[in-house]
Amino acid sequence: MPPMQEEKLESQPSQNEPEAGGKSLEEMLSEAQAKIEQQRDAMMRAVADADNARKRAQAEATAGQRYAVERFAEALLPVMDSLEAALQSKDVSGVDITLKQLKGPLEKASIREINPTVGERFDPHRHQAMAAVPSPSGEMREPNTIVEVMQKGYALHDRVIRPPSSR
Repeated sequence: MPPMQEEKLESQPSQNEPEAGGKSLEEMLSEAQAKIEQQRDAMMRAVADADNARKRAQAEATAGQRYAVERFAEALLPVMDSLEAALQSKDVSGVDITLKQLKGPLEKASIREINPTVGERFDPHRHQAMAAVPSPSGEMREPNTIVEVMQKGYALHDRVIRPPSSR
């Protein structure tokens, strides 16, 4: 009988047997899945950050457009005050027409006047107090009410650009 040759069979490692690196296929798969999940989370964060930046930029652009004429309005307000003072001096030769012409562009730019009435409650968010005065004797007034308006205020949309001065 011929000598028996040993057959060398290569056996496939089972799924639980360690590979050459000492890790089983299940461990390697688990690590790969964890790495994929980390990369997915990082990608989702990056997408959310980009979306937030886009929304922030849109909001800033909208606010910039809405309040772009603020400096323009602040520069015109002294002219408006001068014209109104000239109207009160009874020398109105054309000044009232100029005032109307000036009010037109201001209204078109959503600039409106804030002119509180006497007796109106003082609002520190919209008004500026020039002085606190006691009620004249015998006169009953609510505390923190406007006694006199010294100068009208103006608002651009919902933002006060100059509060009315009152006491």
